Amino acid sequence: MIEYLEAFGNGFMGMLRWTWKSIVFEVPWYTNYFWGLIAISLVIWLLEILFPWRKDQKIFRKDFWLDAFYMFFNFFIFAIVISGFYKVFEMVFADFGITIESLALIDMSAWPMWTQLLLFFVILDFVQWFTHILLHKYEVLWRFHAVHHSVKEMGFAAHLRFHWMENILYKPLKTFGVMILGGFEPEQAYIVHFFAIAIGHLNHSNIKLTYGPLKYILNNPVMHLYHHAYNLPKDRRKGVNFGISLSLWDYLFKTNYIPDSNNGKIKLGYPGDEQLPKDFYGQVIHGFRPERKQKETRSKEKQV
Repeated sequence: MIEYLEAFGNGFMGMLRWTWKSIVFEVPWYTNYFWGLIAISLVIWLLEILFPWRKDQKIFRKDFWLDAFYMFFNFFIFAIVISGFYKVFEMVFADFGITIESLALIDMSAWPMWTQLLLFFVILDFVQWFTHILLHKYEVLWRFHAVHHSVKEMGFAAHLRFHWMENILYKPLKTFGVMILGGFEPEQAYIVHFFAIAIGHLNHSNIKLTYGPLKYILNNPVMHLYHHAYNLPKDRRKGVNFGISLSLWDYLFKTNYIPDSNNGKIKLGYPGDEQLPKDFYGQVIHGFRPERKQKETRSKEKQV
């Protein structure tokens, strides 16, 4: 029991120290996710201001500051809180003989760096795409994902407005994806992580981008806007355009949906979203409300 407590403490303090070192620039710039997140956010926010898609949307749009807080909460504060638990789970799995080596299917340590990064990126993105579908498909998961879909005006910071329980689901599955690769994370993996942050910010931004022919590979703001659409065709009520960084999966598995008219002025949210609390604390506990209230909300969606 003592070793588990020590692992918990080491994990918690390790993440806390790493975050502080990032803040005070003691971490190399290319792995400094604290200032990297801020830099990417400022650049894309500036692009929103200079080239707005919805020109009547304010610079400080609806829930701007709430979403900004979500960015730092989900990316850093919650990561510090949960890091100790991950260390404990790692030890528990090891006690049952489940290790990185036992699940490894691919050894890419000797591959060229660019192929390592590409495979690492593609596998993690597919895992997130599949997880995203689960969040929409199953009621117990949708309760938490509904927080993300409560966004009423799109902007870069909406990217990281999500319930902390999503981290509980995403993280183990992403870790499983890495374990398939032998637990190997490329030395330059920070390139993949920063690219994913930038794409995610752009997808939620007030900028009209489609990337031309690359739209069949890369997710983009136009495509993702309709993922957040309030009104969807009856056969798509469980969601469309689930891609995180890549749109490829949606086109391959026929979950893509982009209407001909793309003026960007569509109603966002979901039927019943008026029941979702508007404040951070209310949204944090939202998914744990009594089952009856959640079913009432979803039944309204089916009636629309």
